[in-house]
Amino acid sequence: MDIKVRYFASLRDRMGRAEDQVSLDGDKVTVADLWSKVSDEPIAENILVAVNMEYTDTSHELKNGDEVAFFPPVTGG
Repeated sequence: MDIKVRYFASLRDRMGRAEDQVSLDGDKVTVADLWSKVSDEPIAENILVAVNMEYTDTSHELKNGDEVAFFPPVTGG
């Protein structure tokens, strides 16, 4: 399956790129599996994840053509 991955804010800086196109094998691939493919570091608990513009968690199962976005924690005041 082919997945478009987008990184925002400080994650974009840390990854050194704004997006990836990733091919994954398997029927039950989760966001956590995807993160393992694109990063050598474990995913932090406070990273926000959206699949096709809807927030979800790392156990979400992906489908071919999904777009996954990773966001650093958001703070405000």
